[in-house]
Amino acid sequence: MMSSFTPHSLPDKIVLLNATECAADAVIEGVFLQYLSDPGRLAAFVESAMTSSVLAIDTEFIREKTYYPRLCLLQMATDDAVVIVDPFTCGSLEVLAPLLESPDICKVFHAGGQDIEILLREVGCTPWPLFDTQIAAALLGQSHQIGFGSLVHTFCGVRLSKRDSFTDWSKRPLSDSQLRYAADDVIYLPELHAIMVDMLNERGRLHWLDDDFRTLADPQRYTCDPQTRYIRLKRVNQLSGAQLAAAREVAAWRERCAQKRDIPRKWVVGDEEIVEACKREARTIDELFMVRGIKQHVSTRDARDIVAAICRGLALPEEERPHIESSRSNEPNVDAQVDLMQALARHRAKENGIALQTLASHSELAAIARGHGEYTEVMSGWRYELIGAELKELLAGRLTLRLQGDQLVIERA
Repeated sequence: MMSSFTPHSLPDKIVLLNATECAADAVIEGVFLQYLSDPGRLAAFVESAMTSSVLAIDTEFIREKTYYPRLCLLQMATDDAVVIVDPFTCGSLEVLAPLLESPDICKVFHAGGQDIEILLREVGCTPWPLFDTQIAAALLGQSHQIGFGSLVHTFCGVRLSKRDSFTDWSKRPLSDSQLRYAADDVIYLPELHAIMVDMLNERGRLHWLDDDFRTLADPQRYTCDPQTRYIRLKRVNQLSGAQLAAAREVAAWRERCAQKRDIPRKWVVGDEEIVEACKREARTIDELFMVRGIKQHVSTRDARDIVAAICRGLALPEEERPHIESSRSNEPNVDAQVDLMQALARHRAKENGIALQTLASHSELAAIARGHGEYTEVMSGWRYELIGAELKELLAGRLTLRLQGDQLVIERA
């Protein structure tokens, strides 16, 4: 649906001042664009932004060589201004906390999970209240996890340049095209927010998003428990009993080590190496170095720690060992039930203009068919009202589906 609203944008003919000019400002179609590269100007922006109704936020970061994402640029837009913050020269970003925590300012993101993770680390809090345009779009007939460029084109009729999507944001000075790209990432968000809120209100769906947004803002979402990291090891389901306990200990050691050194997990030791070492039940450094790749990439000091972790895990009594849910392939086949539920879910998704994946994913339907649906999103909140209750009725044989011409008919049995 194309909006008649004309958004603020950065015209091609506008030449942005280079980032090396730290006082560079420009007024572009009524939008005051600032490049903030010192603590004083950032503090002044925070003070002026406290009267805004919205604060659009996006970040540019790199993570290839670190455990934690390295923030390289922070873009924000208020009702009447756009700022690009250089975190390398602006000092502590904790000054932003009053904005993020203000109950009178709605913080607007697109696919904001990674942005919020960075803000929690850099500012010390998560934003609230917030609105995520990607989540909201799924309730307005858009595809699941729609990209920002596609969303801006759909609602604003503007095609954004992708030229600087994969540039190195840590290098200075930034080019004019990089500054334009960065500004574009937030300059449309306030308008998208206003349009979407109106559309959601018209359909009575605005508060359907409350739980999703609360989950997105929950600091626990961005906290990693080292003791549970083993669950995400590749091929960990090949281990059992004492081997799995050993893998839990090694994965927890690796997580803490990667955090302390601020390097990627795989730079400490890879998933495959952990699983293979635990499968071999390596109790000495010599046995550990028998695993391909470990001797070449792991120091003797780290090897001692890995062996010690394996031995701790292997020594645990059975009642203290972890257990991973058995493979679905060992459970009864539920393809027929899932196909039937998917037909119902697809019908309701189309009927209500909601992306099918947002309403009910295939994995959730399979879990429901196997009797594990109590922890799925489909069985709570607005999804339960829209489809969850019907799915239960369908599986219980109290609903039937039939075709009438090319239309699906749902009837109570």
